Amino acid sequence: MADVENRSSYSELIPSRDAGAIAHLKQGIAGGKHWYIALLEAIGLWASAGETSDGRDYRYLIDGEAFDWLLLAERLCSAVDGLLPDDEKTALLFYGEPPLDITEERFKELIGHIKYHQYLNYFYGITVEESLILAVQEEVRKERCIWGCNEEDSILDEVYRRIYGEIKMTLLKHFRREKGYHQLRSISLAEMNEFTYWLFKYRLENCDKARVASDTKKGLDRLMGVGLVRGRRRDRPKCK
Repeated sequence: MADVENRSSYSELIPSRDAGAIAHLKQGIAGGKHWYIALLEAIGLWASAGETSDGRDYRYLIDGEAFDWLLLAERLCSAVDGLLPDDEKTALLFYGEPPLDITEERFKELIGHIKYHQYLNYFYGITVEESLILAVQEEVRKERCIWGCNEEDSILDEVYRRIYGEIKMTLLKHFRREKGYHQLRSISLAEMNEFTYWLFKYRLENCDKARVASDTKKGLDRLMGVGLVRGRRRDRPKCK
């Protein structure tokens, strides 16, 4: 199965391998294959790390390592709009709930081993990292509520300081300098995902192993506690 090619520029023109993936999806559905299986096969055939389609930028591969498979699933579903059951499509794209219960090995086989490894990077590096930040934010907010201090900026500064040792703006400036990005007042969703993945790697490099394991568990536990660990993207992957 083809891996995702890391490309720095996106194009409105669909590369032949990506067009082939879309054609495979359409043909699979037309031939009676379950749309979810055909979708995963198409994901396995997809080549581009990102693209611009219908005026929207898609970045499927973060930092050349972390694969947002549901974003690609959304893109592919849009290419076969009208051919999929709306309720099943919505459940998958918005809640991470697949219409079929397949094993982790089958999922890996369908999207390919490289993409599966990149999916794990996304899960732990972005999904779990976001959950960790929210878990610590809840802790700090409870503490500040007792003290009668609920200023959101102050809470966020304390959250990032506890996890990463620096406030968010300091870390964001560091990230942008390292990447050669402009120091803007706003941040796009794609850049925020990349920043979150950068924070994950920053934490791995700058915290001791016991602290890393403890914080990662905190992020995973929060996902489970609020009922978000479900579906293929949300599920806690089995590491082997």
